[in-house]
Amino acid sequence: MPDLGAYAFEVSLAYAGSLLALGIVIWASVARAARVRRTLDEAEKRWSNKNG
Repeated sequence: MPDLGAYAFEVSLAYAGSLLALGIVIWASVARAARVRRTLDEAEKRWSNKNG
């Protein structure tokens, strides 16, 4: 990492915050995809049982 002098703490904090935000966005996306997949699987089972 380059020498940031007096701003090392602030820049490191900005990097950490950005990585945390990115992690939250990725987690939310994966969680939503799993929820949608589960909902669609349930709907497909109901549809196939009805149309047998």
